[in-house]
Amino acid sequence: MSFARWAGMALATALSLGTASAETLRLSHNVGDGTTWQKGAEKFGEIVAERSGGDIDVRVFPNAQLAGGDQMRQADMVGRGALDLVVTSAINVTPLVPEMAVFSLPYLYDNYEQVDATTAEGGPADMLSEILLEKGIVVLAWGENGFREVTNNTRPIKSPEDMKGLNMRVAGPMYIDVMNALGANPQQMQWSETLTALQQGVVDGQENPIGAVIIPQQVYEMQKYLTTWHYSYDPIFLGISKQKWDSYDAETQTMLREAAEEAMTWQRQITREGTAEGIGFLRDKGMEVYEPTPEELAAFREATQPAFDQWAERVGPEIVGAFQTAIDGAN
Repeated sequence: MSFARWAGMALATALSLGTASAETLRLSHNVGDGTTWQKGAEKFGEIVAERSGGDIDVRVFPNAQLAGGDQMRQADMVGRGALDLVVTSAINVTPLVPEMAVFSLPYLYDNYEQVDATTAEGGPADMLSEILLEKGIVVLAWGENGFREVTNNTRPIKSPEDMKGLNMRVAGPMYIDVMNALGANPQQMQWSETLTALQQGVVDGQENPIGAVIIPQQVYEMQKYLTTWHYSYDPIFLGISKQKWDSYDAETQTMLREAAEEAMTWQRQITREGTAEGIGFLRDKGMEVYEPTPEELAAFREATQPAFDQWAERVGPEIVGAFQTAIDGAN
């Protein structure tokens, strides 16, 4: 055998052994592969691959594939160690941790400054991280889904009365109560089923953030009307199974957390940029966008107050109070 051939075989063997020794982590998230959720997850994987020297490979699975399409099951699976990593939104974890609904209480937030005051290190979101840890999930970093806006194919939404009778797809239990308070007919549905339901007219509308979902998932191709009512905020988080986390040494844990924080900071930035540019884009695509006046927003706030009160009681006064204190301090 020639030396060149022997060297080539040796190199191929070394490369194959190197690839085989890399640890693969599976990361599941709710929505499609064109979203900022996917981009943030991929960014995390890129950073981890680089900083681990290729020893850790993060594979990203969109549309809750690893949970059979059930976006509500993902966090529970991570907590049990059946999944390694998850990127999911707070509202999708409420069946497991009802306190996570605090982020999405109707009209809790007015702006991003208030949001950032609650999710910053040392802020009240740390209280939720502690609860999730008890469920077997280590929160590595907070990202953003965004302020949820309402779309539909029936009529412009300018007042609570305009919501009456509309069949609305919703993501979680709290939004069922919000829609009931507005007189709509809520239908809880997996996101993987929602686009087809909108196309077929099974539901009249849905509510989601502009930059993270409505634009990248091309909801504008199926919906005519959008109202920027900013009625609920929805963060996402990148979490890892505590079982997996505990298997790493302190150096690897630090690397994973720093990679997550960097990736989610970037994900939050591009989501907000997409939202800022989104209104003009959606109008160019033919959507009729209505931006409510302060008085009209006050009417929506009043109409959804029963749902706020109901869920604030479930979350608990200590957590709600901590969030409201942080928000007041950001004003």
